[in-house]
Amino acid sequence: MAFPEAFLQELVEKNDIVDVVGSYVRFTKRSGSNQFGLCPFHSEKTPSFSVSADKQIYHCFGCGKGGGVINFVMEVENLSFPEAVEFLAKRVGMTMPEEENSAESKKRRRMLELNRDAAKFFFSCLSTPEGAAAREYITRRQITPQTAKRFGLGAAPDTWDSLRNAMHALGYKDYELFEAGLVRKGKNGGYYDAFRNRLMFPVIDVRGDVIGFSGRILGDGEPKYLNSPETTVFNKSRNLFALNLAKKSKSGYIILAEGNIDVVMMHQAGFDSAVASLGTSLTAEQARLISRYANEVIIAYDSDGAGRKASQRAIGLLEKLDIKVKVLSIQGAKDPDEFIKAKGADAFRNMLEKSENHIDYRLQIIVNKYDVSVDEQKVAFLKEASELVAKLPGSVERQVYAMRIASIAGVASDIITQEVERRRKRAIRFALKENANQQSHPEKQFQPTQKEFHYDNPESAAAEEGIIRLLFLDQGLFRGRQLPNAEEFSAPVLGKIYSVLKEKFENGDIISTATVSAVLTAQEASLMARILQKPEALRNGEKALNDYIERIKKQNELADCTEDLRLLASRLKETKGYEG
Repeated sequence: MAFPEAFLQELVEKNDIVDVVGSYVRFTKRSGSNQFGLCPFHSEKTPSFSVSADKQIYHCFGCGKGGGVINFVMEVENLSFPEAVEFLAKRVGMTMPEEENSAESKKRRRMLELNRDAAKFFFSCLSTPEGAAAREYITRRQITPQTAKRFGLGAAPDTWDSLRNAMHALGYKDYELFEAGLVRKGKNGGYYDAFRNRLMFPVIDVRGDVIGFSGRILGDGEPKYLNSPETTVFNKSRNLFALNLAKKSKSGYIILAEGNIDVVMMHQAGFDSAVASLGTSLTAEQARLISRYANEVIIAYDSDGAGRKASQRAIGLLEKLDIKVKVLSIQGAKDPDEFIKAKGADAFRNMLEKSENHIDYRLQIIVNKYDVSVDEQKVAFLKEASELVAKLPGSVERQVYAMRIASIAGVASDIITQEVERRRKRAIRFALKENANQQSHPEKQFQPTQKEFHYDNPESAAAEEGIIRLLFLDQGLFRGRQLPNAEEFSAPVLGKIYSVLKEKFENGDIISTATVSAVLTAQEASLMARILQKPEALRNGEKALNDYIERIKKQNELADCTEDLRLLASRLKETKGYEG
């Protein structure tokens, strides 16, 4: 929807970007009016995510994302522009304008309502004769009625159209059910229920909305678990099962498990911070989502080979976010569910308290790969283990683990310490070389971080960025001078941003990050934030603006001259006897 600009301006004034971002990002340092923290949109160990209190924008110098407070909420909560506006309005108690929402926003809300009604249907089926198989399964897995209710567990009847008929009765159409992944198309053009004869786990996001489902087969058949497909409201790589419950935990850590049943049983046993990824290995997006709610993660994956492999991947993602990572070594059972049933909650709590840090866990995996009594395997072990320890940031950590490696292999500790430091220095040299290569190509550094854009003429683009920055920060500069046309800009994306600013000024509209971002894509808004983040001396704004305009004119003249020479060369080639 097209929001009144005065409403958007009031919205961003009441939602200070530092406060909003601060509820997602832990600020670790300050420089002037800028706060810095770890970026919530990509993995990093050194804070490169900046929030400007003065300009009310955010910008990540690592991944390039940026914009105003509305853009931030859109990115971090995976919302459309209207939904982000509504989110922020609710946050400060503002009433939304009385105007119909956009088609996209209406479609999203309609799908959330459909998912909620489908979840109610599945839950109601659990207490009917059609839910007998699901009730028997719940009893066999020792899930109490209270736990089943807390998670909203339900039953999908062993029929072809029970859900479809129930949703039709509530006014939903087949195409809506299909887009939500609740029905599938048959060969003859009809539709049938996607979930049949399954124990249903509703997937609820951190806002409390039912965004999808995971169904466990109750009889024979594949797949064992069936998850909702990607939809307007459901992206499995950006959500975690039971995070809506785990985020309220007072434990101070998140337990990361593989399966839904593991999570349900851990919550039932009192471990209310358990979550699981949704049918996939942990993703970078899920790791960043976890980092918003906890500084420590205990990985409780299955004890088989696949579980160990998944643990290694999860460790790599989580440690990049400066999260303390431990790994649960489950003895005498294959997963948390089986362990709790066999040995009880106290034994599981004791095991949690003794969980290994991720370095011990990874080192033990390397140890298990080699027979150090064989010289060839001993050498291979020392190389791989030294490489692992060389990546540790602390010198004390490296020394301690170097000594342990030496003890395992039966070699002198100073030899391993030297090898670790040699590998570390080599890695540092490589990183410095990479940085030097980047520094030697300043034209590459000036290119937009967003892969969607490229500056064919960086020198002209620098001046074009300067004009945008000056006009945004001092809108009085629009008056009393002949400004260039957007067509004179060498970079189309900069021409578009410039056109938006110019049009708003000419129409007497408000110019702010909120009003401008309303007509830009997320990538364009990020680029604008990057431009505004750069310093600009407004004290000599008029002179600077004139200089930028002159630089653009000169670049255009050079381009025209170059084009003329190309045309001349082309004609000469066509002349008889010319050889290129």
